[in-house]
Amino acid sequence: MKNLKSIALALVVAFATVSVTAQTKKVDAAKSSINWLGKKVTGQHNGVVSLKEGNLVFSGQKVSGGNFVVDMTSLTATDLKGEYQGKLNGHLKADDFFGTEKFPTAKLVFKKVATKSANVYTVTGDLTIKGITKPVTFDLTTTANSATTKFMVDRTKYDIKYGSGTFFSTIGDKAIADEFELDVTLKF
Repeated sequence: MKNLKSIALALVVAFATVSVTAQTKKVDAAKSSINWLGKKVTGQHNGVVSLKEGNLVFSGQKVSGGNFVVDMTSLTATDLKGEYQGKLNGHLKADDFFGTEKFPTAKLVFKKVATKSANVYTVTGDLTIKGITKPVTFDLTTTANSATTKFMVDRTKYDIKYGSGTFFSTIGDKAIADEFELDVTLKF
């Protein structure tokens, strides 16, 4: 009985130590940025989309988790102005791209975090776009109050096939690349 109490006490102390060292840092959505870049045969477009909310989980000084929600209704091209910007924004929010009326948010949940080097982590997470969840892997670099990453997303995995040369071989120079780039800076 005495050994059982000792084991139970050791488990409580161990659990309390783990709980104390894990820290969740809320991301400041207003100060964070998500820039996107999409390419096509004849050029490219770039823009921004806003982070709605998110957090990074640290165990001691190391990243151990994260959870983020993106406001897809904020999707905006920044390389165009006026009528052309409005047309592109409308098309990107339409059902043949991101369908933001039906799917107003996208989500990223960290599933595995491995230390690559000091303050650099290889993250595998579940990215949900248009209600479809697929794994993504990327490197994340942290400082005391920020985290940054740049990675590619294959839009066709999320049923965004408009203008894809992979699915429509006859579109020639109107083809749009299947992958788009996200350049993310998180402030906390």
